Order: sequence, then structure tokens, then C-alpha cells
Amino acid sequence: MQNPRLDIRAGALFLALLGTGFGARAQSVLDQASPEVTPPPSTSFFPLDQVKRGLHGTAYTVFEGTKPEAMDVEIIGLLHGAIGPGQDMILARLHGAKPEFSGVVAGMSGSPVYIDGKLLGALSYRIGQFSKEPIAGITPIGEMLQVREGGGGDRLVASQSGESETKPVAAGAGSDAIRPIETPLVFSGFSAEAVSFWNDHAKSLGLTGVSGIGGSASESMKMAAVTPGSVLPGSAVSAQIVRGDMEIAATCTVTYVDPKQLLACGHPITQYGSISMPMTRAEVLATLPSPLNAFKIINTTSTIGSFTADRETAIRGEFGREAKMIPVALHLDREGTPTKTLHLEVIDQDQVTPMAVMVSVFQGLMEDNGYAVETTYRVRGTVKLAGYPDVKFENLAAPSDLAPSNLMAALTLGEHFNRLYANAARRARVEGIDIHVDVLPGRHTIAIESAQAELSDVHAGDTVTIEATVRPWRSDRKTVRVPVKLPATLPDGPVRLLVSDGSALDRLMQPPQIGGPTLDVAATIAQLNNEHTDDRLYVTLLAPETQASIEGRTLTALPLSMANVLEPLRDNRSLTLNGESAVPLGSVEMGAVLSGQQVVTLRVK
Repeated sequence: MQNPRLDIRAGALFLALLGTGFGARAQSVLDQASPEVTPPPSTSFFPLDQVKRGLHGTAYTVFEGTKPEAMDVEIIGLLHGAIGPGQDMILARLHGAKPEFSGVVAGMSGSPVYIDGKLLGALSYRIGQFSKEPIAGITPIGEMLQVREGGGGDRLVASQSGESETKPVAAGAGSDAIRPIETPLVFSGFSAEAVSFWNDHAKSLGLTGVSGIGGSASESMKMAAVTPGSVLPGSAVSAQIVRGDMEIAATCTVTYVDPKQLLACGHPITQYGSISMPMTRAEVLATLPSPLNAFKIINTTSTIGSFTADRETAIRGEFGREAKMIPVALHLDREGTPTKTLHLEVIDQDQVTPMAVMVSVFQGLMEDNGYAVETTYRVRGTVKLAGYPDVKFENLAAPSDLAPSNLMAALTLGEHFNRLYANAARRARVEGIDIHVDVLPGRHTIAIESAQAELSDVHAGDTVTIEATVRPWRSDRKTVRVPVKLPATLPDGPVRLLVSDGSALDRLMQPPQIGGPTLDVAATIAQLNNEHTDDRLYVTLLAPETQASIEGRTLTALPLSMANVLEPLRDNRSLTLNGESAVPLGSVEMGAVLSGQQVVTLRVK
């Protein structure tokens, strides 16, 4: 995916030229109306083995509004095996005032191509990057029909006995020369920083975002009836990842329609196979030419069903079907102002959902006039999972020299949520995510510099005061005193106390089990709910006794006989045994994000 900022600048340059002679010509070209014709029904198909150089057909796409417009198509030939083994691509040149001016446009993928009124396939691939001609690759309809419900016998590639007159060398659909026509992921209501956050952290998803080139109508979350003829081949449709007060959606063009379903794009959006994404109608506000990457400016409108399959040659949408979505509520509380609440829904998709939640929170924390770089957030979240206790977490997120606080808050939330959501044993539905954020002006951070005990020689059962020297951000050092009671069973000799932040204590209490079995849902919830917050100073006894971590729970001070009983569980790595137990003795609220750790040694007499 190319740099969207270049496209935006190119589009801005085009708009600025409207007052010049070139701009007048450009506007005249885009204003030329194509003949108002209705695309033929998707009931008759043109066989691939009859495709040859010199055939002429018609393609349909929306350049503006909601009505498909016709383009002339000249068949150049076949690229054998260009899509995959045994999967040919049809090479074509587009003719007409609009395609010759704008070129192959992002969002055009899926535009149906007909020859003699029979559906040949979908415009789906871009040939070259700065091509002077609108040359595109067509995915044959036979490959797309395999994505239909119950399809698989509709393979129309047939005998291939009729060879094309030319045999171009297949460059491969994944090469620089042939690439899928972009289906840009449009972020509506998101800042450029949020889109960069997505692109930086979601590279493995293969979904590149662009910002500010689209929107969502108020009716986009309402299911609309689909009557015969109300959704035509050549219409624009969108797949929503996030909807509500903000939206993330990908748009392409409908290729095939029957009473139950449609096929679109002619290539994958995610290629995740079975999916559940809201499917909406889309209105094209404008088609913006660009020498680098022309694109359509889109508004999503009414929901008409759900996309249920995302495969190599098409995405499939089912009319009237509700997509499985997760409601998210983000409440922002700032002293002296009313609570601001953002309501969203995100798709329930293993690969995408955690990232969609993170980028929504990242943006949501900037949806406040009081937002500033030096801002700290207290984040309290609840994840509701059907049939299980609520997952709760609380943390402070403060800016650092490496990252702003909204990024830290989003990453912290994402890490907690992903540990639950990515659990391979997860079978329960996520019923909702509720996040409350208290906005605290300034950078609230504090570091532990040193620690000592009031007395170094003690007796078992004594109450000992631990003194920690801490330094708040750009402030003077101060001393924090924490009285703790030692266990009455401590043996004589040296004993260590850990003075630390919550994350250091969690690493002791819940050591990672590398290569061990995945925790089940209940154990993951227990582990998450037992984590320590990052705004308290903890004093922990490092007792010379065995500690066991099993199924997300930590057992401290185990008798030797119990440790021997549990020892066989280490063979399948479901158990971690340590020769030292971490026994929390006390803590104190710091009112800031605490970092650091110190060890204090006492002598028990």
C-alpha cells in the first residue's frame, strides 16, 4: 500500500487546478455522464475457454453517487496461473472518458465485466504503478463462484482448450507488476496519529489504513431490507471493522448478486476465511484522480447484511444476516466537565479485534478538549464474557520519554484484552467491553531510588517499617514508610524483602510458562484479575519456601510433601516450581505510575 499522504496531496493538487484550464478539462471529464444502463443480471456466465484477444465487453462501477456507470473493456489476453496454480487472470484495457482520465481506481475492485450480456468476472488487479493506460486484471467468475454458499461445483474454467491468441508471461498476482486493486481501510473520525498507530502495530494483518477520506451515515447501523434490484452488480459496498461514533471500513464493488447473497472484490480483503463483518451500502462522494493511486471518497450508508467469507478470489455477503459484533463503551471523566461517552461496535475476529479495540481507545482518549501531551489516565476496564466472571483491570497510564500516555493506555488495555481474547480455548462470546478513564492533568510518574528497613535485626512476628526513597517526576525526593508484619514462622537467619512496583511483583507471582499448555479461559481470567496495579508500592517477603504456579494461580509457602505431589505436573509444563515464595506483606498508594525495585535484607534472630 502506498503512502496515503501522497495520494491526499495529489488529490489536493487536482482540486486546486480546477480553476485552471487543466482543472476545467478534468472537471468536464468527470462530469460526463456515462449512458444510464442497468447491468445485466448475474445469471449467465461467459466461459473462460472462449476468452481471446480482441473481445469487447462492458464493466460497471460507481464513480459518483450510488448508480453504476458503464465502461468499455477490451480483452488483451490471459495470464496463465497469475492468481494461483491453475488460476488464470484475464488482462484487459479500459476505455471511456472517466477510466482513461482517472485510471484504475482504489475501490473499483469487484467491478463486473460482461461480454455479450454474460458475466465474465471482476476487475480486481492493478497492472503497474504509474501506467499511462488503464490496464487491469480480471478475476474469472468461475473462481469467484466457488465462494458462494454450497459452491465448489461451479468452476467454469472448463477445458482451457481454446487458447488465447497471446500468451503473456505470468508476473504473479503478488509481484510489483500485478497487485490487487487497493481496498483501502478508511478511518472515519480518527486522527492521522491513530492511523499511524494502526499501521505501525497491525502490519501482520495486511490491512493498511488511510484517514479522513470517508464517513458513516447515521443509518449505517440499521438493517435495511434488500428488495430485488436494490443491490446491483457494480454497486459499492463496505465491510465495517468498527462502527458507531467512529468507523473503520473497507470498500469495494459488487460483482455478482442473487436473492440470498452477493460476491464482491475479486480478491481478498483479509483472506481470513470465515468472517462476520457488517455489510453496508456505500455512496461514492467523488472519485479522485491521482498519478500514484486514484481512489474513491466513500460514505457508508445502510446495513444490508453481513460478510461471511473472505477468500482468495472474492468476499461473500449474505443479505439480512446480523454480524457478530462486540459493543464497546468508553467513558471519559475530567474534573469539572460532564462525562463524555463514546459508543462503538467492533467485529469479533481473532486476528483483528484486539487491534481494533486498541486503536479505538487510542483515538478516544484524544476526543476531549482538555487532551494534552502531559496527561495521565487512570483506566478501569471490565470485559464481560458469557458464562464467566467479569475480567477487571485498573492501571495508570502516564506519558514517558518514549511514548504519549494515550499510546501507553491503549497498549496496556490491548495486552490485557489480547491475553483473554487470544486464548486458544476461548469458546464464550465477548458480551461487551466497558472502559472508564479518569483524566489527570500532568505527568504522574514516580521512581524508586533506594529502600531500607528501620531495623536490620528483627524477630519472627515483628512489625517492621520499610523506608523507600522515591523521586516524583520533576520534583524533590521523598520518603515513603510502609509498616509490615513478618510471619511468626520465619526461621533464624537472613531474609530478603522486595520493595517494588506491581509489574515486578507479578513476574514473581506469575512467572511465564514457556512452551507449556495454554491456560483455559477460567485460569486466564483468574490470572488477569489477580494482577497488581502500577500505582502502588509493594513490599514482598522472599521466603525460603517452595512456590507453585499452576493454571493461572500461585500457591506460596508449600510444604515439601505438597511440592513432591505436584512435581509430576512439571513434565507437561503445566506447573512452575520455585524454591523461593513471594509473600506480599503490604502496599501503599502512590497516586502515580511507580517504577523500580530494591531488595532489603533483614536478619531474623
